[in-house]
Amino acid sequence: MERLEHISQLAEIAAASVERPQLLFKHSTRCSISAAAKHRLEVDLPLLKKSMDVHYLDLILHRDVSAEIAQMFGVHHESPQVILLQNGKSMLDLSHYDIDAQSILRPLKAQADSKN
Repeated sequence: MERLEHISQLAEIAAASVERPQLLFKHSTRCSISAAAKHRLEVDLPLLKKSMDVHYLDLILHRDVSAEIAQMFGVHHESPQVILLQNGKSMLDLSHYDIDAQSILRPLKAQADSKN
């Protein structure tokens, strides 16, 4: 996972999402649910990376970045949380126990299926 530590990275990530989906994982290092979600993502990281770039935000250290994500992409702050970006916009927002690779990949698969 690529580290997300600066607000300035968000514009780059949004621009990159036009070419390839981008996943933001907001993680609280103080939360056991977040630790479990992080573990699930790490296990499935090779699968996820086939379809998207994955970015990791320690939201305890970088609350300013977390707040900017909420504002920039129009999502309500959660922790843990994944936000899937495509074409500069949030196309999926999951939190807590809903975070798993299949749930993240589902909208991309549905898009591919609708094109066929």
